Amino acid sequence: MSATAQMVLPAGTRQRPIGRRKKKFSTLSILRFVGLAVWLLITLFPLYWIALTSFKAPATVNVYPIEYWPSQPSMQNYANLFETSSFGVFLANSAIVALIAGVTSTFIALLSAFVIARFEFRSKGAVLIAFLLTQMIPAFIALGPLYSMMADLGLVDNKFGLILVYVAICIPFSTVMLRGFFENVPVALEEAAMIDGCSRLGALFRVLVPVMTPGIIAAFIFNFVNCWNELFLSVVLMHSEENRTVPAALNGFISTFNVDWGSMSAAAVVTILPTMVLFALASKWIVQGLTAGAVKE
Repeated sequence: MSATAQMVLPAGTRQRPIGRRKKKFSTLSILRFVGLAVWLLITLFPLYWIALTSFKAPATVNVYPIEYWPSQPSMQNYANLFETSSFGVFLANSAIVALIAGVTSTFIALLSAFVIARFEFRSKGAVLIAFLLTQMIPAFIALGPLYSMMADLGLVDNKFGLILVYVAICIPFSTVMLRGFFENVPVALEEAAMIDGCSRLGALFRVLVPVMTPGIIAAFIFNFVNCWNELFLSVVLMHSEENRTVPAALNGFISTFNVDWGSMSAAAVVTILPTMVLFALASKWIVQGLTAGAVKE
């Protein structure tokens, strides 16, 4: 048989032209690329506009025709932000509250997820359902009862009180998230550690926690970002200037008859930067953490 012999096809079958298939695949690729490019443009344009407004001089923020690139870039909005307001204090408050609440809620969720994943007890399913149901209830629905309870405890306008509320809000989601990671780790690892003399908690912190580091980091970052960006509870529970957080400070740039777009845009850029840096530095851990519990072998 010669090398140029064609493969015999079964009767009634037709061989598709190779060129047409390549053309179809190329067309789909172009359409997919154009769609993703349009979606990326729609997503990034608000961020670009905020950054653009922050670098405009205060007198040119509302000029017409609209400038899509500042003709005279200025840092005056950033200077006004820290000179005429206590924005540095707001940043410090948000960092303290989000960091403590993120670490505390992640640690508690780690313990609760370990118990739910490794032990069988009555009403275990009800606990998980309750955790999931709490994520379906908007936070502002409970503002009235929550404020009354915090006022009775003397924790209104108190960073510790706001941290407690944030911890309570973050624990259910983090517990469900970390439970999936625990179930993906073989039980044989902690059993081997316990045979070697570790207690159950020792096996958790010496063996399981190092294995689950990506998942723990991912849970902490989500908790930190949620606490950093939260607005309603911060506005309701924090009244004084020295305890206000960044989202509440951004809301303060809106008055009855005017909106300080320049200062608000500068504040938004400064607020977004920490979370962007955090995600950029920990992107590898986040991807590993999000995919670690996706498939159970």
